[in-house]
Amino acid sequence: MNTRAIGIFDSGLGGLTILKTLSQVLPKEKYIYFGDTANTPYGSKSQATVTRFSLDIARFLESQKVKLIVVACNTASALALADLQKQISVPVIGVIKPGSLKAVQSSKNGKVAVIATEATVQSKAYPKELLRLDKRLKVTQQACPLFVPLIEEGWTHKEGGEAIIADYLAPVIKSGADTVILGCTHYPVIKSKISKKLGKSVRLVDAAEVLAEEVQTRLTNTHQLNKKGRGSLKIYASDAPSRFKRLAKHILGRELKQVYLKKLN
Repeated sequence: MNTRAIGIFDSGLGGLTILKTLSQVLPKEKYIYFGDTANTPYGSKSQATVTRFSLDIARFLESQKVKLIVVACNTASALALADLQKQISVPVIGVIKPGSLKAVQSSKNGKVAVIATEATVQSKAYPKELLRLDKRLKVTQQACPLFVPLIEEGWTHKEGGEAIIADYLAPVIKSGADTVILGCTHYPVIKSKISKKLGKSVRLVDAAEVLAEEVQTRLTNTHQLNKKGRGSLKIYASDAPSRFKRLAKHILGRELKQVYLKKLN
């Protein structure tokens, strides 16, 4: 079991931020990543649709004999995690609970904001978890539906992209939150831009950092850490693998050898 891979999936490229951090924290592990590029983004889709896609991917990863599955997608974590944990035979970890716990621990003034996709915001998954942990919190949510396409198309550094970022973050600044959850795994790609707009006094909770800690703790407690050999990576995309390979370089900081095409049912 120790030498089995860790499965990771996202609606597209965003989950690579989690893969990158995981491979730095646990360099000896094997990883299988699935980017559902044929159906991205998940943030504008219904719960039934997101759950169906997520189950198809998780079953594929399960067939690859992974020892753990990381749902590196806030929307899938919010809408499909319960079904995944019921129907998949290996442990499945999402981003909502660890991210919420980190935010509660980080906030000094009791005001937390969540920036995320429309579906994640509408699910109210973060407010529910945050208030479960501390009912005194004041939670603000802000949907940022254009962030994902801007990031994937490389438009965030352009004038229009900068204006959109500023517009979305204005209500967050007004809320007075001292802690902001990056509620989409794409968002760490523009973490520096978000931080600059919000100011140095605002703490950003990055799902990649939080999940890496969660996975390491889980594997350590279950004696499943791979302590021998060299790590490896195999990446699948449900559409346009060559495009995925080209864009992934900007997130991972290195060239991928190959991205395999794997269409969903």
